This record gives sequence, structure tokens and C-alpha cells, in this order.
Amino acid sequence: MPPPSDIVKVAIEWPGANAQLIEIDQVRGPWSLSGSEQFALRYADGPQLYITEQVRDRKMWFDGIYKLPQTRAARQLLERIQSHGIDARLEALKELAKLSADPTFATEFINMEGIGTLARLLLQDGQMLAFTLTAFLELMDHGIVSWDLISLSFIKQIAGYVNQPMVDVSILQRSLAILESIVLNSHSLYQRVAQEITVGQLIAHLQVSNQEIQTYAIALINALFLKAPEDRRQCVCAFPSLQEMASTLAQKHLRSIILNHIIRGNRPIKAEMAHQLYVLQVLTFNLLEERMMTKMDPSDQMQRDIIFELRRIAFDGDSDPGGTEKRKAMYTKDYKMLGFTNHVNPAVDFTQTPPGMLALDNMLYLARLHQDTYIRIVLENSSREDKHECPFGRCAIELTRMLCEILQVGELPNEGCNDYHPMFFTHDRAWEEFFCICIQLLNKTWKEMRATAEDFNKVMQVVREQITRALAMKPTSLDQLKSKLRALSYSEILRLRQSERMSQDDFQSPPIIELRERIQPEILELIKQQRLNRLCEGSCFRKVGNRRRQEKFWFCRLSLNHKVLHYGDLDDPPQGEVPFEMLSDKIPVSDIKSVVTGKDCPHMKEKSALKQNKEVLELAFSILYDPDEALNFVAPNKYEYCVWIDGLSALLGREMNSDLTRSDLDTLISMEMKLRLLDLENIAIPDAPPPVPKEPSTYNFTYNYG
Repeated sequence: MPPPSDIVKVAIEWPGANAQLIEIDQVRGPWSLSGSEQFALRYADGPQLYITEQVRDRKMWFDGIYKLPQTRAARQLLERIQSHGIDARLEALKELAKLSADPTFATEFINMEGIGTLARLLLQDGQMLAFTLTAFLELMDHGIVSWDLISLSFIKQIAGYVNQPMVDVSILQRSLAILESIVLNSHSLYQRVAQEITVGQLIAHLQVSNQEIQTYAIALINALFLKAPEDRRQCVCAFPSLQEMASTLAQKHLRSIILNHIIRGNRPIKAEMAHQLYVLQVLTFNLLEERMMTKMDPSDQMQRDIIFELRRIAFDGDSDPGGTEKRKAMYTKDYKMLGFTNHVNPAVDFTQTPPGMLALDNMLYLARLHQDTYIRIVLENSSREDKHECPFGRCAIELTRMLCEILQVGELPNEGCNDYHPMFFTHDRAWEEFFCICIQLLNKTWKEMRATAEDFNKVMQVVREQITRALAMKPTSLDQLKSKLRALSYSEILRLRQSERMSQDDFQSPPIIELRERIQPEILELIKQQRLNRLCEGSCFRKVGNRRRQEKFWFCRLSLNHKVLHYGDLDDPPQGEVPFEMLSDKIPVSDIKSVVTGKDCPHMKEKSALKQNKEVLELAFSILYDPDEALNFVAPNKYEYCVWIDGLSALLGREMNSDLTRSDLDTLISMEMKLRLLDLENIAIPDAPPPVPKEPSTYNFTYNYG
């Protein structure tokens, strides 16, 4: 007998569950077939059925249909995992591990007391235990049940799997993950986990070849450290594992294990491992937060003694000047030379937080462990009288504040960030060594900028850029950081800024590129005229003898009409231009065949010239002229070399390709373009010209006022 026409049978299928055939009564249901909000269900025996309802009711209807097979699947799996057959139970646990990721299924399974059933199954071994732990972790991660409900015996049992010397990899991995979740999600159970798991046991898991196990082990260390009580994070902790961790994090063992077995391992570091290393780096630097936020007490004699030690190391001031007033005057003078803002009581300089006492700690580390560097920086600047001295004390305080900002000291790790720096895992006192490197950089940059006290903020901005650019290169060691910072001189920073400005989107738009192409020939002609003018002024060259070095000179200059090269010998370097009358020899420009450089020069091919160093070889060039003669040069410096090579190339109608020409071309074009675009500042330049308007219907533009 066929079903009534107002009854619809709908088949619902879902992976892991049997298909359900559900009957829907169209007449008595709350749905109608008219309206705009329609959706379709394909039912068992016929075409699709369109049903219309409110969004809220539709969602409830679908949730109800979807929940039916999930409820049945949860009930069936719960029965199967409690069966006596080992094979059937194993297959059920495999299926449960997959389905537990679905929140609806997880809710139904948990409501049937499934969590307790799984906890009782943890006594099993092998593959069955691995699937049980997987299902348990997936179910708990939905947040349906609080982690606070986990029993202490359960924690002890999971910790036992981590502490076992030989345990299956899958079991160990899931056990570490469960303990991490407990620590992160349950404040009340933190102490219990910290008592069961020691950092020493976790360090052993960092030395395995499986990077997944290493990642979970570091993640658990990070979780224990991150969730430590605030009042115990900086001090000796009552929890054995945290006490061990607080001391180990700053020691060589954990650092060297991570460096040798993970960072310098044979396998590339995956994203999750990079994130955990970043978290560990941030948490380690956060140990500095207490000192960073601690103000110095100017009345504390022990803290004042540290400042006195800085003065003593710098000036070896052990002798007593005699009276109190004399001693006070001498100390004030020394504190001024040390670069403190407050010369009378430098303790006041450390009352601002950040950086607080952390700046004083850094200065003391530099003075004690890098004493020669400290004394050189202080004395080098304190003896200057040209107002260009670099104030060490003020610079050290501001640099410490800057480094805290760059490395985000005191901030929580960012989720998904992988920005760890391998070099910080290469030294037991990486923070202090980093400061020592950067304070030397600051002193060097100060001198390169010829800075005065008014330029303090400008210098700090350049130093910040130097440090951030060097860190972005991910140096693998502190020595590599030093070399990268040396390459990032003040002049190099200016060049990079200029290059980046030119590579901005505005400078890559078609109109700007077209403008640059139009300007370039004019600039090249300007450079050409400058080179020829320099040749007309002439240059002095040193003669290189065949037997021994002789201090003799000769001079060469181009005639004003650019047709003849005049040259001749001189006894001494000229003080100004040499008149043409003193230059006895000449070469017509029309006779020049070519210009050669370096090893191709005749005077560099001679046997005696083989001993010439590389610098001489790079500055050598020769003019070859008819019939087989050559005029040989060795330029006094790279600038003169480029000027003469460019000038001779211009005389011969060839391109000027020297480094000096490329640099001058970029500089002059940039300046010219900025001048021409000055009126367009903050105005977007379109990529394409505006469309030409249509022709008017009539060209009669006159108007009669009569």
C-alpha cells in the first residue's frame, strides 16, 4: 500500500553512521510550500521536496534530523567499546577516534557518560590505548566538559606514560598533549601535573629523533612555565618541576639540548616547532620583566654601590681625595663623564620603568665581563671636547628600553607567531651579550653620524633600524649578528632607505616609470659633462718604478676643447691646477684606440707587476693609441678611477658604466623626480591617463550678449 501523499520519507546519511529513513508529515508540519525561503531535501521515493520556514526553525529542524544518526552512532560505539571481543573493541575505538572530532557526536557521546568509560579503558595497552587517548583528547577539546573534573588518578596514570623510558610513540605523543591541555585549561590541577612531571624527564624527550615528540615536550614545558602562579614565576617555586625549570631555563643543559638536537638537527624545523621555540624564547625573556619594572631606590646603599663600581672600573678611582666635598666634586665629575643625566645622584636615572634596574644590570655585566670594551667606550667619549661625545649612561638606559620593546619583554606570546631567533639559544647569557653587542653598535653609529646631544633621538632611531634589520636576517650566532651589524653602517642604512623609497608602489607606476625614462638622458648628459670637466682640471698620478718604489709623480689633463690629452712628469704633487705649458707630452683623442683596465693593462702584465696587490690592480687602467703605444695609469683612489674611466668612455662615445655613475644617476634622478612631483604630494597617481572626452556636438562656443 503506497504511503499517504502528505507523508514524505527523507533519507539522512552521515559518515560512520547507518542511513536513516525519516518520515515528515507535510500537512501537520509547521512548513508550507510557498514563500521565498526555500530549501530542498531529496527523499527516498520520488523527486526533491521544497520546504519553506523561518531561519531559526529551519536550523532547529536540521539539527534535529542531524542529531538522530549521531545519537544512534554514539550509543552503538559506546556498546561496542565495552564488548568483550578485543578485535571488535579495537575497531570501535578506531572509529571513535575519527568521529570524536564532530561536536554533535561528541556531545551525544559525552552525555552517555562516554568520558568515564574511556578513562576506565586507559588500563589497556598497545594500539587500543593509543586510540583511546586520541578519542579522549578530541572529546575534551570541544570544551563540553571542564578539565577540572579530571581525577588525580587519571593525571598520575597519564604522567606515568610520559615518565616511562620505553613507550609507544603514539601513546607518548597523546599523553604529552593531554597533560598540556590540563595545564592550560585547569588552574586547580596545575600543581598536580607539576608534581608528576619534571623538566628533567621532558628534556629526555627533546633528544629523540621524532620532531613531533620534541614539539609536544617543549609545548608542555611552555605550558608549565606560562601558567605558573604569578607570585612564584620569578622565585624559587614550591613545585619540584617548576623549581627545576626556573633554574634550568637559564642554564646550559636545556639550552644546549635544544640547540644541538632541534635547531642544529638534521631535520628542517616545522611551523609548530618554530612556534614553540618562539614561545619558549618569549617566556625566557619575560623573566627580565621583574627587573625591568623595578625602580631603583636612591636611598638604597647596595644599589648605589653598583653605580660606584661602574665608576671605579671606568676610572680606577680607588684613591680617596681626602675631604667629603672633594670626594663629592670628583664623583660628580666622573658621573658626568660616564654619561648619566643626573650627575649628582645618577640613581635617579634608573627610577623610570621600563627599563628600571634592568639597565643597571646590563651596564654592570658589560663592565665586569667586557671590561676593556666598557673602559674604551667611556674614556673615548669622556675625553672629547667637541660636543660629539656619546653619553654612555643615557645611551645604555635608552638602549635597554629599546631592546625590551623589540623583543617584547613582558608580553604574552602571539598565537601563530614563529619568530624565534636561533642565536638566543647559543649562549647562557644571551640577553646580556646581545646588549653588549648593541651598545658597541650605538657608539659606532654615533661617531659615523657625527652626532651631538641634540641628535640623540635620531641616533636611537637609526640603531633601532640597524638592530631590527639584522634580526630579520635570522643570524644563527652572536658572532654572525656582529658581522651583519657591521655591514649595516649608517651609510648603508641611508642607501637602503633610499632604495626602498624608490621601490614603493608610487615609483613603480607606469607614469612614474615614463617620467624616469624621460629624465634619464638629461641626467646622463649632466654626469658626462661633469666627468669631462674633471678631466679638464686634471689629476696627479704616482709613478710606479720597475726596480723600487720611487716617489715621483706625473700629471694628466684634457684640453678645454676635448681634443688632446696633455701629460708630463712632476717632482712634487701639485697644489692646484697644472698649466698646459708644464705638460710636455700629448696624445690626440682621435688617436686613442681603446681603454683597458686591470689585468689587461700593459704595466700590469709585466713580471715586476705580478707582485702588485689587488688594490693596485683594481685602480689600474691604460690608454692604447697608435701605433702600439700605451699611456699607463694607477689612480690614487676609486673615485678618481671612476671619473677617468667615465670621462674617457664619454670621449670615445661609449657608455659610462662605473659604480660611481650608477650611484650618481640614482641620486640625481631621485632628487629630480621628487622636485617634479612635489606638487603632487599625497595625491594618488593613476596608472593610466584619463580618457579623452568625446568631441562636442558643435564647435560654436561664442555667446551673444545682445
